[in-house]
Amino acid sequence: MFAYSEPLYILANTNSGMRKVSNIFEPKATRVLRALLTDPQRNWTIRGLAEEVRISVGYAHAVVSTLIEFGYVARTETYKIKMVNPTVLLRRWAAYHQYDKVNTFLEYYTFEREIDQFINQLSAVDNTSYAMTALAGAFLIAPHVRPVDVHMYIHSKEDATAIAKALNLQPIPRGGNVKFVIPYDDGVFYGQQRANIRTSDQVVSVVNVVSSVQLFVDLYNYPARGLEAADHLYKRIVEKWGKALVGS
Repeated sequence: MFAYSEPLYILANTNSGMRKVSNIFEPKATRVLRALLTDPQRNWTIRGLAEEVRISVGYAHAVVSTLIEFGYVARTETYKIKMVNPTVLLRRWAAYHQYDKVNTFLEYYTFEREIDQFINQLSAVDNTSYAMTALAGAFLIAPHVRPVDVHMYIHSKEDATAIAKALNLQPIPRGGNVKFVIPYDDGVFYGQQRANIRTSDQVVSVVNVVSSVQLFVDLYNYPARGLEAADHLYKRIVEKWGKALVGS
């Protein structure tokens, strides 16, 4: 488990007079983290960051002020915001996040045993209503562990009902192999990506998966080889970021 060397919580107002957030991992604050970590090479204005993730400018300023105090971001000469410690921030967020406790799960069952075939069927569903995560998402982005169930974020119970009907899924009280996840915050959909998979009959299917940053955060404390899959994905993430940003 990644060890903390500094507190996650600070007072909302400090002696400097600058407003701070009480917890950098509270739901709306994580919208800022996603934007910064999804594209850590980018320099942001506070207003641009606020508009990007749909929060107020005042709240964005409070989150950024806190991140500066912790040493995760810094100001450029033109007073923009830049990431300076993305790997530590990502891992500490992941260590804090409890995917199975903060979200609401709706359980369904599919008789389709092959994950490839299920994904092929899912690819025909409305491409704005879901985003896959957990081991099934990792299987598509950084294959390492073959999943036995499918998790996907949805916007509402109505989306779950519509997808279940399209795929002939059966609701079940517990133990379902398809889990629709109503997220703790809609920010989980930020930066979602399209993933390709080639099925046994050579048909390429395209489905939605959460961003690699969100995927890593969800996997980190996930049971049943979640940390193993997260570590494999992490290598992909830092390779994409490059040594100029994360060092050797």
